[in-house]
Amino acid sequence: MKHCKSLIVAGMLAASVAAAQAADISGAGASFPYPIYTKWADAYKKQTSVGLNYQSIGSGGGIKQIKAKTVTFGATDAPLKGDDLSASGLVQFPMVMGGIVPVVNVDGIKPGELVLDGPTLAKIFLGEIKTWDDAAIKKLNPGVKLPSQAIAIVHRSDGSGTTYNFAYYLAEVSADWKSKVGVNTSLQWPAGIGAKGNEGVANNVANTKGSIGYVEYAYAKQNKLSHTNMINKAGKNIAPNSETFQAAAANADWKSQPGYGVILANQPGDNSWPMTAATWILVYKQPQDAAATAEALKFFDWAYRNGGKMADELDYVPMPAGVVKAVENTWATEIKDGSGKPIFSMTN
Repeated sequence: MKHCKSLIVAGMLAASVAAAQAADISGAGASFPYPIYTKWADAYKKQTSVGLNYQSIGSGGGIKQIKAKTVTFGATDAPLKGDDLSASGLVQFPMVMGGIVPVVNVDGIKPGELVLDGPTLAKIFLGEIKTWDDAAIKKLNPGVKLPSQAIAIVHRSDGSGTTYNFAYYLAEVSADWKSKVGVNTSLQWPAGIGAKGNEGVANNVANTKGSIGYVEYAYAKQNKLSHTNMINKAGKNIAPNSETFQAAAANADWKSQPGYGVILANQPGDNSWPMTAATWILVYKQPQDAAATAEALKFFDWAYRNGGKMADELDYVPMPAGVVKAVENTWATEIKDGSGKPIFSMTN
């Protein structure tokens, strides 16, 4: 009898584990927010036993997967336009903000010791500035010992919202970049080697002497890479951190674009980091699995309400309270089950 009880208990435990696994939230997309989504997911699972299975495959992959309905949510740093959202039946909302930073591997250069401006950065990635002791770099960095070393460019090889925001900034500050390369999640790069994800770019820069790449700031910190400072739109030498990212986001009019799709690059203000960016979530207005989408929205609601300190610790910027309120109102009015009943209620 005791043996039977043990079997029953074991069976109940196995069933509860299976139920917990079945309830895990599935998502895929941008690598830009992966560090903070991972941190939130760990804390959320401890509180609720609900896990997050998030694939960091790039914004392009996330958009493809949500449109193929293979995940409950997609994640992208390149917001979809209103027409695309309507045609696909998707709701889009911003989850968190952060900064894109140039990272370098040049002997003797410490984090923040090198400063670049937009036009010079564009010329480097266009392949026009070829060595670290080029006159344009030296002019911005008097007193910094720069080697006569070839610049090895590392860029994203996958469809990437980080690339979209990086290219958007370069197009704002360089007419040549705008006409020759343009703005997209995938680009025809004039020079350099490609790597997959923020992880891949960070790893390549860490292992390639004389290299430069661009990553979300958390990856620069985690990989102990040397980031550069930037001369911003106001002409100020600015370091990347949560304060300068927040300064860039301060005047954003989130309701001015469908799906809150506001680009934060090259914002005015003495303290604004010029490559600040948001990252967005995509879910269906009428999802096939309403229960799974409800679980996802509960997680995002929890992250909005409880994840600010964790975001700060990784130098991401939480969304402002007014934006969160507007987003959750969007959830309550636009995301519905098959019977037309709202999936999310602000009282749930």
